[in-house]
Amino acid sequence: MLHLAIAAGLIFGLIVGLGAAATGNEWLHAIANGSAPFGVVFMNAIRMIVIPLIITVIFTSIANLGDPRKLGRIGLQTMAFYWITLIPAIAIGMATMKFGLQFVGEIRMPQTAVTQVPELQSMVDFLVSLVPANPFAAASNGAILPLIVFTALLAAATGTLPVKNRERLINIADDISKALIKLVWWILYTAPIGVFGLTAPVTAKLGWDLVQSLGIFITCVFIGLLIFLVLVTLPLVYFAAGIGPLRYLKSTFGAMSVAASTTSTAAAIPVSLEETTKNLKVSTTIADLLVPLGASMHRPGSALFQGTAIVFLAHLYDVPIPAAAVGAAMLATFLVSLTVAPVPSSGVVTMAPALETVGIPVAGIALMLGIDRIPDMMRSAINVLAQISTAVLINRWNSDTGDSPEKVVSVQNPESG
Repeated sequence: MLHLAIAAGLIFGLIVGLGAAATGNEWLHAIANGSAPFGVVFMNAIRMIVIPLIITVIFTSIANLGDPRKLGRIGLQTMAFYWITLIPAIAIGMATMKFGLQFVGEIRMPQTAVTQVPELQSMVDFLVSLVPANPFAAASNGAILPLIVFTALLAAATGTLPVKNRERLINIADDISKALIKLVWWILYTAPIGVFGLTAPVTAKLGWDLVQSLGIFITCVFIGLLIFLVLVTLPLVYFAAGIGPLRYLKSTFGAMSVAASTTSTAAAIPVSLEETTKNLKVSTTIADLLVPLGASMHRPGSALFQGTAIVFLAHLYDVPIPAAAVGAAMLATFLVSLTVAPVPSSGVVTMAPALETVGIPVAGIALMLGIDRIPDMMRSAINVLAQISTAVLINRWNSDTGDSPEKVVSVQNPESG
């Protein structure tokens, strides 16, 4: 019901804003402008929670992998496959929206909402800046990428500790992340009011052009996801595993339906396991390992959505994205997409690092939250197809190795949403 309430907040905000823009009614303008503080408070709450939430989830996910030296061939192949497929997903999302911008009018958000665009660095300076001299200073200054790099390194080091020490640190981080997730729920319960407070004033100034632009954005997300499915997922399954597209889609229809209807690949895990082992003949050992792991870490559909949203919001807020900034945004999206927090509309909430990397106002998240239900259903379906394809390919690549269950790397499954 929460997504319906958030959508209602967006629709109500659009109605009030459009009414004010079309009629010039003073009362409607007063309501629209008077709601702005609610939007500011809501976005401050989102910004307050997103950094610690992302950090604790990343730490828990990486530390749970254990000693990197103990990762076998299957583990390395899986992680490489995740990384290789995420980059095309982000690029397809950005390219699709870049093409779609020609159908978006010359709409610009209020200049008061635009943050200062960060000064672009050379590639060498950018890489150097990823290693923070003071991680606490990076956190206080909102430098997301250095903080993520520090967290990933600390988590990898934690994975090498003795079991007792490692589990103690992981349990602490996991407990903190659960408390933060509860706080996110509280914040999201206020989202209908916050989204109204952010949408109504902007729509009162911009009118119908904003509504049309949001429709074009949703269309571009759908086209991008379809391109990724046709050009990446299905060809990999066909050429590497010998499974035709129609057979693959038919064999995974149940998992795809559950993921789309619940907007959660975690909810689809039982069906995914059944269809992966029975319909696609993947070994139980590999399916039991990779399907839950994929639900926790492999979300190319979400990465594609975030890439699309970055280009769209940059256009709305008139923020240029040169080549250097594109690389930084893709890196931020790539790192976050591997450990998206298990919260509602997590693909939207965790966009903040990528937005701030290129200077796009985080307030743009409110627009995405309001229209997220349909894109969330679409990207959840693509996510589960990509996750199952990982198990299929890894099973095929290791079918003749004689790997026993004891030789297969065991990865704990972080809580996923």
